[in-house]
Amino acid sequence: MSASTASDEAAYDAGELMITVLASVFENDDQVCNGVASHIPVCAIQLARLTHAPALTWLAGAAGLDPHLHPLPASTFEPTLWQDAVMYVDQRDFWNFVASPRYLQKFCVGGAQVDQFGNMNNTVIGKDYHHPKVRLPGTAGLADMGSMPKRLLYWVNDHSPRTLVDRVDFRSAAGFLGGYGERARLGLAGGPELVVTNLAVFDFAPDSQRMRLKSLHPGVTLEQVLAATGFEPVLPESIGTTPAPSPEQLRLIREVIDPDGRRYHQRTR
Repeated sequence: MSASTASDEAAYDAGELMITVLASVFENDDQVCNGVASHIPVCAIQLARLTHAPALTWLAGAAGLDPHLHPLPASTFEPTLWQDAVMYVDQRDFWNFVASPRYLQKFCVGGAQVDQFGNMNNTVIGKDYHHPKVRLPGTAGLADMGSMPKRLLYWVNDHSPRTLVDRVDFRSAAGFLGGYGERARLGLAGGPELVVTNLAVFDFAPDSQRMRLKSLHPGVTLEQVLAATGFEPVLPESIGTTPAPSPEQLRLIREVIDPDGRRYHQRTR
């Protein structure tokens, strides 16, 4: 998808729009961490730190605390990303931080499937776990993070019925489970807050915890989003339009954060 508006000085693509949407969610006093193969969230974290949230605490790759800005490397889980960090965090200490509600409040989560209640699958495609159609990388700790009082922000490059599904084939990370208060009844705080795709932005309805359409990206119609979604999302009376990136945000993404275009090397299944 490519999108632009008459007021833009430069056209932008869906990935750049997703980056600016995620960046807008980060606040100056947040503490965030990126995961494996998270080029879009890492770009968003760096964009927020360069603009409205300079004091945002970033634990890069679960290892380097507040590294100096370098162009995005080929992997978001390699030492190049966290070189020149203020300090390095041992993995045992990292999980102590994750387990505490005081630290690392927000996580950006990507997966092969996300269902209408925000449950995420990155383990297997197919109903038979032992003989799946596709075996995926696995949870990489998301089972823990999804069960803790964290604020989960989903990002989806491939908005399609095979990715946004009625029910995930395997729960790698708990969202709102079956919805309608089930997560809270089990004593689990936190949970999904936002789903940013290449077509739209969703949040979750307070009563049912079902995915609710919040905004359409410029140039995208409601009919396109409904046809590309594997369930019927909650539709509010008023659906907004996702704000377009500013020329300065585009300059920072293209010239400072990711001049080599690593964000385009990240592909969906």
